[in-house]
Amino acid sequence: MLKLPRIQKQHLIIFTRYPEPGKTKTRLIPALGSIGAANLQQQMTEYTALQAQELQKATGISVEVRFAGGNLQLMQDWLGLELFYQPQGEGDLGLRMERSLFDAFQKNAEYVIIIGTDCPGLTSQILATAFQQLQTVDLVLGPAIDGGYYLIGLRRLIPKLFANIDWGTSLVLQQTVAIAEKLGVSRTYLPALADIDRPEDLSIWEQVFQQKVELAENNEVEV
Repeated sequence: MLKLPRIQKQHLIIFTRYPEPGKTKTRLIPALGSIGAANLQQQMTEYTALQAQELQKATGISVEVRFAGGNLQLMQDWLGLELFYQPQGEGDLGLRMERSLFDAFQKNAEYVIIIGTDCPGLTSQILATAFQQLQTVDLVLGPAIDGGYYLIGLRRLIPKLFANIDWGTSLVLQQTVAIAEKLGVSRTYLPALADIDRPEDLSIWEQVFQQKVELAENNEVEV
């Protein structure tokens, strides 16, 4: 019988999509083609999972993947058996994130962070900082340069943060902060980072990918 990992007090949730051509990174299909866009989705998800696993080596966190598209078997075959998997389910992004937080807190998580897979600047060090900051504030936000956020961390469920937000626009962060201010929620911010959403963003990923290749080559030389 498969033994599932246990949810820790510090819990990280990764939102991603199974890399099926034509159904992922659709705004990049004109530049990359449907297969190229799906390949990018695969690479960026694997990169994000790697950052999460690097943090796992250093501290006690559990990692959950909330997926759209595909199914449990496909996700396990792709990313392995060491992670939790759960479909994102129905509803807009806010409803899906709120649901994932509710589930995590119900399972005794105390500090929960949600990230996507679009931000190659998000490292294990930034994730570690976010969890540290959650010890002292109720809300941690990682601002994206496009006006959204690449990370949200909470130590209690605040449903209003996910309601009446214009998801997918440049207003997301601004609207979220306005709600937090109105509710008197203590908060802090991480460094602003760029998302990979449009063809003009691809150079950011290419730089990261090149650094990965050079690092791998250097490690091979050292061995």
